[in-house]
Amino acid sequence: MEKRKLGASSVEASVITFGAWAIGGWMWGGADRKEALDAIRASFDHGITSIDTAPAYGQGLSEEIVGEAIRGLKRDKIQILTKFGLRWDTSEGEFFFNSKDNSGREIHIHKLASSKSIMKECEDSLRRLKTDYIDLYQIHWHDSTTPIAETMEAMQRLLEQGKIRAAGVCNYTAGQMEEAEKTISLASNQVPYSMVFRDIEKDVIPYAIQHNKSIIAYSPLQRGLLTGKIIPGYKFNEGDTRDGNVFYSHENIIRVNAFLDKLKPMAKEKNATLGQLVIRWTVEQPGITIALVGARNRRQAVENARAGDIHLSNPELDFISSELKKFVIAK
Repeated sequence: MEKRKLGASSVEASVITFGAWAIGGWMWGGADRKEALDAIRASFDHGITSIDTAPAYGQGLSEEIVGEAIRGLKRDKIQILTKFGLRWDTSEGEFFFNSKDNSGREIHIHKLASSKSIMKECEDSLRRLKTDYIDLYQIHWHDSTTPIAETMEAMQRLLEQGKIRAAGVCNYTAGQMEEAEKTISLASNQVPYSMVFRDIEKDVIPYAIQHNKSIIAYSPLQRGLLTGKIIPGYKFNEGDTRDGNVFYSHENIIRVNAFLDKLKPMAKEKNATLGQLVIRWTVEQPGITIALVGARNRRQAVENARAGDIHLSNPELDFISSELKKFVIAK
């Protein structure tokens, strides 16, 4: 599996990284712990060395599962990416949204990136992950109640203490990245990016390329939509936030599958799935360093990892991009 350096940091991550949101269950309609452990271990067995998680994913559950999955592995051979800044256990900070935890209890999500909160969250994550350092520590969402400089100063202290190896952000605009850079050298920005959602090409990617910052793309399969496995009439589990989202409307499911039909001959020729083709296209786009791809079981994990073995020629990349230019999501 190819590895790519995160910005100017010393951290190298596998070009396909395991995204551990779904295994936490939260907002995905539940998850099976044993299958989640099998998925992570299968990913490692097939060359994926990096895993991205967050405290918010199942309110600590995803990190705990990751900690269990890496037990017994050589720590310096894997890269743990996690986050801070989404709290469900306090009313401090900026209110984000109401939700329910995996037990159905009401929780209130707040963005909080104060220095005190960051230090607490880092210790909590280290405990859940059963490790003494985090390879990439990222703010999950910008907190408007805390100056960016305060947040970045706290991360700088964690770097100096050796508790994190690199500092990153998630869901930051180019302007917010520029502000953060006044205090710290960022390694990366983790942002949503897929064939059908490419807003960051306007300003975030150009900024990242110019300043040697990595882009970690999350939801490259648009939460399953670009696999071709979601068809009209698809039923989501209770609590799955894809239900009702505009991307999963009846019309858009039809449109996306019509586009994917045009890629099927290429996928067949390469003995690849549509999802593997989509993942490979994603990491070949200018400025995109890493693609985060989730899996809930061993089969999905192995399928994702094998996308790393696919080669797309320039004419093939051009064909896919030309078909995408004809495609429009219905709002």
